[in-house]
Amino acid sequence: MGDTLGGARTGARAGGARIRYALALAWRSGRFQILGYGTLELVAAVVPVGAAWLTKLALDAIVGRSIGGTALAWLGGGLLAAGLTAAVLPHLSRYLRQELERRIGLTAQDRLFAATERLTGLARFENPVFLDRLALAQGAGGSTPGMVVFGVLAVCRGAITIVGFLGSLLMISRWLALAVLLAAVPVLAAELRLSRLRAAMMWRISPMERREIFFQRMLASVQAAKELRLFGTTRHFRDLMTAERREADAQRRRMDRRDLITQSGLGALAAGIAGAGLLWALFTARAGGFTAGDIPLLIASVAGVQTAVASLVSELTQAHHKLLLFDHYLTITASGPDLPVPAEPQPTPPLRRGIEIRGVWFRYSPEHPWALRELNLTIPSGRSVGLVGRNGAGKSTLVKLLCRFYDPERGAILWDGVDLRDMDPAELRSRIGAVFQDYMEYDLSAADNIGLGDVRDRDMDRVRAAARRAGVHDALAALPRGYDTLLSRLFSAKPGHDDDHEVGVHLSGGQWQRMALARAFLRDRRDLLILDEPSSGLDAEAEHEIHTRLREHRAGRTSVLISHRLAAVRDADLLVVLDRGRIVEQGAHAELMARGGTYAKLFTLQADGYQPAMDVPAP
Repeated sequence: MGDTLGGARTGARAGGARIRYALALAWRSGRFQILGYGTLELVAAVVPVGAAWLTKLALDAIVGRSIGGTALAWLGGGLLAAGLTAAVLPHLSRYLRQELERRIGLTAQDRLFAATERLTGLARFENPVFLDRLALAQGAGGSTPGMVVFGVLAVCRGAITIVGFLGSLLMISRWLALAVLLAAVPVLAAELRLSRLRAAMMWRISPMERREIFFQRMLASVQAAKELRLFGTTRHFRDLMTAERREADAQRRRMDRRDLITQSGLGALAAGIAGAGLLWALFTARAGGFTAGDIPLLIASVAGVQTAVASLVSELTQAHHKLLLFDHYLTITASGPDLPVPAEPQPTPPLRRGIEIRGVWFRYSPEHPWALRELNLTIPSGRSVGLVGRNGAGKSTLVKLLCRFYDPERGAILWDGVDLRDMDPAELRSRIGAVFQDYMEYDLSAADNIGLGDVRDRDMDRVRAAARRAGVHDALAALPRGYDTLLSRLFSAKPGHDDDHEVGVHLSGGQWQRMALARAFLRDRRDLLILDEPSSGLDAEAEHEIHTRLREHRAGRTSVLISHRLAAVRDADLLVVLDRGRIVEQGAHAELMARGGTYAKLFTLQADGYQPAMDVPAP
């Protein structure tokens, strides 16, 4: 019993916190829209009650001939004013409501992605539960605060309307008033239960919807089109997409059936009460118990109370449903950084001595094997280090740790003797330039694609210089709009225009690789340069050209090089051979070749592919 009460109190406190946060967000987004909408709602609550009473008074006066023409004209004018107000108010309310929703959506979206910006690491973006929560938060964050505001105002409006009509019913029949009021209790209880079930259903189908979106994008993707058509797998992925939709639709259908049964039962209850009340009123009027104006007042009152209750319950249950989903938004916006950042981080000075990797162990989760084991390595300042090894040896993982996308589970990485965990990640990364193996192809202009390498100092002269150094300037200058050409066919350069000349262009894989290099060259004032397979998409001539440029660029700079083509890293000052997360060899190229170990075997295997074939005598 105590646990139940404690859980209820905790749930109530959590619900109250959600409501307060949502209301505060809505108020900051559009306080004047809220005040205007609230005023219109209060007026809309009074108008139907006033119109019903004016109608009763006018009918009673006409039947009893107890009122003069002037008074009757005033009653008619009041009815006209009520009608005009009732006609105009919904349009004004809708405009203010939509404007408030837009403002709230903008604020909520900005806060949500500001929260994701605080996630300086990668772990949560590789967690499917977090991605499901983020997908629901994007929908609930922008709509919940508005629904809470509209729910609160709907309560006020509904209360005024209900009280006004109930007062009218009490004057006619207290039993009928009580029956109409009590009928609202099961309606509210049933709707709240349905909103909880619907929120739970949306959480269950969120992974299915994300997978369906993934299949949709792949089936419409230019990158996937070649393989899908060559391998004949389009139908296969279409079937997978359809299966996800069918499963999600099946759960929605079950929920809709619950809605149908519940709503039909509640509708039948409301209709029964209204019909019984009207029948009773007709027999009572026949016996002379009511005046001519009492019948329309009673009908309007019963209908008004039921309509107000239905509207109030609808707004409340929608707000309740959104509040349940709002937990996902609050969880993300209230979460702290995924990587700990000290309150007073150590400054990240220019690299003078070097980077020391001391006894580092790392795995992506307790369920994963160790990616790095007892790693000890020094990267001297101004020197180049080449990381060599088979796939899965830990090379790219080490790069992620150097950029502090993750923290070691054991050991430390020191920047001139200072632990990376004691620094501000943003300041650390401002001193690093990198080309990753899975580099980005942004659906932006050529200038923007390169300029993203250093948005704080994006000068077109520097952008062109970086492009020249990467060997892609001539290709970009020859595009239809030069560096302003959109490098995408997802969007139009001029939205709304049908001119084919304004459609973006595609670059080749090698040109995109050079764009990624140009981004790194734009960060030429950084202390550490990381090159992870920087020439994997280039032909032999382009690869030689790029590595010549890279040697010139990294001369005297601290750099970490990764490449499966060992000839591309053989001139590094220090070669480090990784195997299953451990360093098995390190030294210069000549030294490692003389040892005849793992590096020598790998290098020899690659070199054999470039040797002329020996003539083999026929048997």
